[in-house]
Amino acid sequence: MSDATEASQRMNAVLQRQKAAHLRDGAPSAEKRIDWIDRAIKLLIGHEAAIVKALNDDFGNRAAAVSGITDVSGSIGPLKHAKANLKVWMKPEKRKTTPVLLGLMGAKAEVQFQPKGVVGIISPWNFPVNLTFAPLAGVLAAGNRAMIKPSEFTPATSELMAKMFGELFSEEEIAVFPGGPEVGQAFSELAFDHLIFTGATSIARHVMKAAAQNLVPVTLELGGKSPVILGRSADYATAAARVMAGKTLNAGQICLAPDYVLAPEDKLRQFVSAAVSSVETMFPTIKDNPDYTAVIADRHYDRIRGYIDDARAKGAEVVEINPAHEDFSQQQHRKIPPTLIINPTDDMKVMQEEIFGPVLPVMTYKSVGEAIAYVNAHERPLGLYYFGADAAEEAQVLASTTSGGVTVNDVIFHVAQEDLPFGGVGPSGMGSYHGVDGFREFSHRKSVYRQLKKDLGPMKMLRPPYGEGVMKFIAGSMKP
Repeated sequence: MSDATEASQRMNAVLQRQKAAHLRDGAPSAEKRIDWIDRAIKLLIGHEAAIVKALNDDFGNRAAAVSGITDVSGSIGPLKHAKANLKVWMKPEKRKTTPVLLGLMGAKAEVQFQPKGVVGIISPWNFPVNLTFAPLAGVLAAGNRAMIKPSEFTPATSELMAKMFGELFSEEEIAVFPGGPEVGQAFSELAFDHLIFTGATSIARHVMKAAAQNLVPVTLELGGKSPVILGRSADYATAAARVMAGKTLNAGQICLAPDYVLAPEDKLRQFVSAAVSSVETMFPTIKDNPDYTAVIADRHYDRIRGYIDDARAKGAEVVEINPAHEDFSQQQHRKIPPTLIINPTDDMKVMQEEIFGPVLPVMTYKSVGEAIAYVNAHERPLGLYYFGADAAEEAQVLASTTSGGVTVNDVIFHVAQEDLPFGGVGPSGMGSYHGVDGFREFSHRKSVYRQLKKDLGPMKMLRPPYGEGVMKFIAGSMKP
C-alpha cells in the first residue's frame, strides 16, 4: 500500500468518526462552542514562542514581530470576536410570511443556523497559522468539527500545529494532516460538509474539481493582482509609506499585497522618490536585517528574480531599493530587496501573474477613467486600494470597479476588520468569512415555516375541487 493510499484511508476514517460524533452529539451548545474557542486561544498563547521559531525556521528569516502580529495576535483576534458574539449569531432570524396576511393570522417564518458538520481547511504557507485559525473561528462558532491540511512549504509550522491541536482536541473534534501534494489531493477529494481553501488560483481549480465529485460546497480565498490607484489629491509621502509597508510585509508574500500602482503621469517621480525614502526609513539595511523577511523557497525566489530580469530585458526601468548597497549575489537567506518596475508593458511576466514578492510595477495614467479601464480589462482582484482626498473620485473608483474588498487610503487593512466579510470575486475567490459572515458561511441556513393551526377557509380554497375563490386569488396576484 502506498503512503498516499494509506494517508487517504486514515483521513477518510477520521472524517467518518467526526461525522458520526456530530450525529451522536448533535448541534453543540453555545457553551461547548466557547469551550472549543477557548482551547484554540490557549494553544496560541501557550505556544507563541514555538510558533515564532517554527515560522522563522520555515522562511529562513522572518521577523518575530511580523509573526507575532499576523500569525499569533492576528489569530487570537478572530477567535475572541467569535466567542463574544456567537450567542447572538446563533439565534434564529425571523422572516416575513408570504402573503403577509398569514403572519397576521399566526403563521411564522424563520431561518435557523445549523452546523454543517465537518469542515475541511486547506491552509497556505504565507500565513500558515493565521489562515488556519482565522477560518477556524467561524467553523467552531458555527458548531462544526474540523480537519486541517497545512502547507508542505512550512513543514516545521505544520508539524507544530499538528502537535498543538493534539494536546487539547481529540481527533473527533479537530485533526491535522501534514504532508505533501499527494496528501493535499486526497484531502480535497474527501466528502466534507464544506471545504475552505486558501491559496493560488491555479491550485484552486484542482481543489474545486475534486470537491465537485462529492458536491462539497467550497469557499475559495485566492488572490490576483490587487491594484493601487493614486489620485492626484493623495498625500504622496503617506501613500508611498503605506504602500511600501504593505509590499514589504512578509516580503510581499501576501494574497492582498499591492500588486501594481497606477499613478498620474505628472506624479510618477514624486511617488517613486517617496517610495524609496520610505523603504530607506524602514530598512536601512536588508541583507542581515531580521525585520526583512526572506522568500519562502528557492523556486519562488527564482520566479520573482525572473520577473525582474524579464522586465529589464524588455526595456523597463528597474529601481532596486538597496539603501546600504549590499551584495545579494551571496547570501545566507533568499532575500530580494524591494524593487520598482517603472512603466512596465503587458508583455512582461510581472504584469501577467500575481507577483507574491517584494516587486512593485508602477504605471501611469492620464485620467482616472483610464486607470479604471485598465483595472476592468483584467481579472477581478482580491483587493483594490485608492488613495486620495477627492470624495467624488473615490466614489467613481469604487462604483466602477469590482474587487473582493477595498481599503481607502491604505492597503490590506480591510482584512483586519472582523465585522467585514473577507473574500474574493471570480478568479480571486468565492464565498467569504470573518465575523458573522464566517459563522453564516459555515452554517446551514435552514428555512422553517410554521403553518396556521386552524384550517381556515382561505387554506381550504386552495385545494380541489377548484372554484370561484381560487380564480379570484389568481386574478388578484396578476394585478400590478
